[in-house]
Amino acid sequence: GFYALGMFETLPGFREFYPDAFAVRRALFESWRRTLQLCGFEEYEGAVLEPLELYVEKSGEEIVDQLFHFTDKGGRKVAMRPEMTPTLARMVGSRANALRRPVKWFNIGDHFRYERMQKGRTRSFTQLNVDILGESGVKADVESISTLVSVCRRLGLKSDQFVIRVSDRDLWLMALSALGVTEAAQTGVLAVIDKVERSTDEQTLESLRNAVGPDVDAEVILTALRRLFALKDLASMHQFFGTLQDVGPELSERIHQRLSTWRELIDGLQSLGSWDCCEVDLRIVRGLAYYTGFVFEAFEKGRSSRALAGGGRYDHLIQKLGGPDFPAVGWAMGDVTMMDCLNYHSLAPKLESPARVFAAMEEQTTREAMSDVGRLRDAGVGVSYSYKKAGFGKQFKEANQLGCNWLLIYGGDEVSAGEVLVKDLATGTEQRVARDHLIRFFRERGIGDAK
Repeated sequence: GFYALGMFETLPGFREFYPDAFAVRRALFESWRRTLQLCGFEEYEGAVLEPLELYVEKSGEEIVDQLFHFTDKGGRKVAMRPEMTPTLARMVGSRANALRRPVKWFNIGDHFRYERMQKGRTRSFTQLNVDILGESGVKADVESISTLVSVCRRLGLKSDQFVIRVSDRDLWLMALSALGVTEAAQTGVLAVIDKVERSTDEQTLESLRNAVGPDVDAEVILTALRRLFALKDLASMHQFFGTLQDVGPELSERIHQRLSTWRELIDGLQSLGSWDCCEVDLRIVRGLAYYTGFVFEAFEKGRSSRALAGGGRYDHLIQKLGGPDFPAVGWAMGDVTMMDCLNYHSLAPKLESPARVFAAMEEQTTREAMSDVGRLRDAGVGVSYSYKKAGFGKQFKEANQLGCNWLLIYGGDEVSAGEVLVKDLATGTEQRVARDHLIRFFRERGIGDAK
């Protein structure tokens, strides 16, 4: 009864990975890491447990329901991190003057959200966070989006399997001003737009009425929103803003400036070869209130699935959390939806398995064989052996089960001649090699540490 492990089950929403599943997961992380290093990003880590206040300050009181939070033994109110951005903002904010700009950092870390369980959502998830801080120019937005494209491409996704939908909070606020929506009401309207794809027309209109108040005609706004949603390129954006009436010269100039920034963004992404995976889509506004400019989401094409990644520019967050004025743009990608997408397209990543060697020995050659195992491992060659007293046949079988590429056979005759029989399991060829040349033998084949 004491050993009945059935008593203990994984907590809802928490995951465990047996080695075969973990190998796929590691391959995903290695692919992420490699791409980001190629794009010039450095890896960092933050604290998993943070003061609850950090999240309330950034996202408002309603966030508390979604957090794993508790009072610790020191009486502090703390929460498991639900996202990385506030931690990053604090880390960069506290060292802002000492850091070389732009700061290009990434993190692959676990996050926790206490939310309703549903497909594609777990309570602990691993997220890739990629941020560029300290650069307000559009080149940082270009780099951020093109890095997201590179991450998807390196995992094997093609432009007919994923798309980055690019939008702009700045342009939205200008458009709403031009439509007569007061500044106070604009955030409310953005919240409505964020839910448009999940709402009926009636619900959208009702929410709009609540957001804009009695002095503005919600139907007129809705019609304009629909026209904005339909814009798919820069030319149609210019055309739309050109037809707006009664836009003062100052706002008109700001809109013109913003559209030329769009031109720079698209040109930059075209030059880097990334724009063919992107499209203009103003339905994307991202729910979080702290975004300030270009926003974007990566979606899988062809299946109605959730976003693979999302992000945007958040120029004021670090200042809001008590740091200096430090512009920033970044995005995050979760492992759950990404793996689901890759599995669906039969693109589950694989780790390059290192060459593995199996030492098969007889009882009287154990000492020599084990001394070679120790030396080879120290030289960076991966060697396994059997713990049982078994004949060569059984040991060879074990080598196959472990997926080894090489066999070292310590027969009595070979060992007394100071040699070992080395068999290449891929080709079946075998040769006798002097024991003191073993390390060199593997080095010449690219196995083990270089000198």
